[in-house]
Amino acid sequence: MDTDKPFRVCDLPPSARPRERLQQLGPDKLSDVELLAILIGKGVRGEPVFKVAERLLAKFGSLKAIANASVEELHQTKGIGLAKSSQIKAGLELGNRVAGDFGTGTAPLIKTPDDVAKLLKAKLRDRKKEYFVAVLLDSRHRLIKTVDISIGSLDASIVHPREVFKEAISASAGAVIFAHNHPSGDPTPSDDDIKISKRLAEVGKLVDITVLDHIIIGGNKRRSLKEEKII
Repeated sequence: MDTDKPFRVCDLPPSARPRERLQQLGPDKLSDVELLAILIGKGVRGEPVFKVAERLLAKFGSLKAIANASVEELHQTKGIGLAKSSQIKAGLELGNRVAGDFGTGTAPLIKTPDDVAKLLKAKLRDRKKEYFVAVLLDSRHRLIKTVDISIGSLDASIVHPREVFKEAISASAGAVIFAHNHPSGDPTPSDDDIKISKRLAEVGKLVDITVLDHIIIGGNKRRSLKEEKII
């Protein structure tokens, strides 16, 4: 056998090809390795795409870890070039967005902290950095959109009211809910979380945009500063 020849999925019998298996059985019947193999596309010389997918999964340990890895980190895996790294990131990010999508048609009504957690949990819970997000609502508390305000440790230097409310004013929002994650998995609010929340609530009164809540997500848990009467 010529080991310099690249192994192609089309060399496999149709019943063993992941794309054909997906079409025949549905995506839920495929293994993580098979789904990754479809995203990766093809193997490298002398190595099938399944081996590349297995190595990637073994290196990071889980699909969540792969989704949270940077393009550069994925690229360090043998057989995963920059183009393939980008394909993987795009595919898994789409999955994250679908998980947090309430659907099309009438904009969802955001009434409770659990509604916010449902909207944002897939996006925030496994991030390695803190993401601060504004959930912009109309006057009836229907979702307009979510906006990423900052990435990094939450402090007043990166979460400036001017930037936060510029987005809300531009979208003609009547109310806003803030949310951010704690990569540690512990959603307990810090002193900085509380100070920034109170400051944003005061600014909201000045610009006539109600700050309804600040939700902190850590792992599968969430805390509401409104429920705890902090704001």
